Amino acid sequence: MISPLPLFSRQSSVILVGSVSAYIGHENATVYGASKAGLLSYTRGLTHELKDRGIRVNGLSPGPTITNAFAHLGAERQAALHEELRQTVPLHRLGSATELAKAAVYLASDESAYTAGTVLRVDGGIGQLAY
Repeated sequence: MISPLPLFSRQSSVILVGSVSAYIGHENATVYGASKAGLLSYTRGLTHELKDRGIRVNGLSPGPTITNAFAHLGAERQAALHEELRQTVPLHRLGSATELAKAAVYLASDESAYTAGTVLRVDGGIGQLAY
C-alpha cells in the first residue's frame, strides 16, 4: 500500500471520526466500541508521528445523531429507536449532522491551530455522564 502521508502539506489537519461508543458500553456494540476506541488511540499515535511535519491530527467523537443509518428499519421502528437513544442523552435530544459538520470545520480550520491529539466529543454529554 502506498502511504498518503507525502501528499499532506505542512499545517495539514487530519480528523478521524470515532464514536461515543469508545467511552461507554451499550448493548450490541462491543466490537463497534472497541474499533472506535482503537481509532481514537490511533489519533494520539499519529499526532506523535506527524508532529515534526506540522500536521495536526484530532478526533471527532459523535454521540447519537440523526442520520439515515436506520432508514432500512422503517419509519416506525426508526422513530422508536431515536426516542430510545434520545432518553440516554443528557441534553435530551439527538445531535444533527450539521452540528457534527461544524465541529469538523472547527478542527480543520486555523481556529484550532493549537489543537492536536485531542478528541472533541460532540455527544450531548453522554460520554461524560451515566445514563
